Amino acid sequence: MPRFAFKVEYDGAPFAGWQAQADRASVQGAIEAALARLDSGFAAGARIAAAGRTDAGVHATGQVAHADLARDWDPFRLAEALNWHLKPQPVAILTAARVDDDFHARFSATERRYLFRLLARRAPATHDRGLVWQVQNPLNLEAMRQGAAHLVGAHDFTTFRSSICQAKSPLKTLDEITIDEIAVPQGREYRFSLRARSFLHNQVRSIVGTLERVGAGSWPPERVADALAARDRAACGPVCPPQGLYLTGVAYPMDPFGEDA
Repeated sequence: MPRFAFKVEYDGAPFAGWQAQADRASVQGAIEAALARLDSGFAAGARIAAAGRTDAGVHATGQVAHADLARDWDPFRLAEALNWHLKPQPVAILTAARVDDDFHARFSATERRYLFRLLARRAPATHDRGLVWQVQNPLNLEAMRQGAAHLVGAHDFTTFRSSICQAKSPLKTLDEITIDEIAVPQGREYRFSLRARSFLHNQVRSIVGTLERVGAGSWPPERVADALAARDRAACGPVCPPQGLYLTGVAYPMDPFGEDA
């Protein structure tokens, strides 16, 4: 059975997350239903695998998934057909590619990239409603950058790990975290970009929620280092809501799409 990889974009708002659930809408379930309509070999109950199981409300601009199909499709036609059957759900197959049988969207990945968007302004978000986390007051960018610097590298991230995280170890290497400030009408948007081989459950949202406390002046930057060293979930700042979080890219030893994944 030929294996295909898909680059997927979606608005997570209507879904209970990526992972298929029996009684709730999911991104995985939507794509699997579309595949079942197209390919006789993709039987009911068949599963696709993804690079990351995003939570309810989390978005993606560069999720990667793979599926084994009966028909050896032209990748362009497969993506077009899937997008037709996904309508009107806010899920799009950006591109598809034929891959080797040993390619695995999750286990072959060498890097994942996330973006978190935080809007600081008093007027409510309109065009970006549901796509950003909004606070009312501007944040101290330099203080947040100082706090973030303590998290780069290999650490025990127990403090920034959900209590229901299923990872075998809290040890992770955060390769990069950058924070940019962008002017928007009557406010500022802060964009947190994080890069690592893999992340713990709620790690990004825990980190951003903690750094927001630094930017708001409630925490000094060095308290981030203290929280990390505590290896205690109680030492973490607030976990920010999911609607500002995006899975923006996944890297592999050989890019299945022939472009920057």
